[in-house]
Amino acid sequence: MREWIPGRHPVYELLKAGRRQVFELMLAEGVQEKDRLAEILNLCRTQKIPVGRFPRQKLDDITQPNQGVLLRVGEYPYLDLGAILERARQRDEPPFILILDALQDPQNLGTLLRTAEIVGVHGVLLPFRRTATITPAVVNASSGASEHLIIAQLNLHQAIDTLKAAGVWVIGLEGGPRARSLEQVRLDGPLALVVGSEGQGMRQLVERSCDLLLRLPMRGEIDSLNAAVAGSVALYLAWQARAFQGRRSAPG
Repeated sequence: MREWIPGRHPVYELLKAGRRQVFELMLAEGVQEKDRLAEILNLCRTQKIPVGRFPRQKLDDITQPNQGVLLRVGEYPYLDLGAILERARQRDEPPFILILDALQDPQNLGTLLRTAEIVGVHGVLLPFRRTATITPAVVNASSGASEHLIIAQLNLHQAIDTLKAAGVWVIGLEGGPRARSLEQVRLDGPLALVVGSEGQGMRQLVERSCDLLLRLPMRGEIDSLNAAVAGSVALYLAWQARAFQGRRSAPG
């Protein structure tokens, strides 16, 4: 299956990652070929990818918005749980995994993938059914972060059992009374963080599979966070517990 990826940042990250089959790049006539677009064209030259220039309306007829750039690519390369654990071993780090249980909204999925990539998550697990998957909309929402991540689609209950057998603690985000406060939970060891769907939270079987549940502290009148916001906050808290392991130096 072939699909079109729009947008300069997603296209650049996809080309930089080099994990997908790429067929062609479409540019809108008249776009200024500088900055990020110049980098995209340089990668296309290096990778011998055909580049065509067309009236903007032709690109708009395929998908909008597109920033005058469309890349035609093959389907997303899902991997498996073994590849995720291998990445942790290669980095000599305790596993740091994000499990997304039936998240529905592509924007929320893209936001969480972007955060996961930034904080150094070794991989992301999605269920087989009732979930948003890695579509062009999700690639765009993640600003291309999806292309650098190892993402697996599998039976979450079985995957959680495998992770537990490997010594990974599985911690689910939950706001109910059974959840522990942040001060009672360690996030610095081998960790799989579970974020449930926007409306229903974690499915019952997945929730029962967790070693423990974590609730984020709240102060205001609103009693819950958007799934992408809550997951992103928890990911940063886990990275902080790891002393921001692997962070880049500040520019300059």
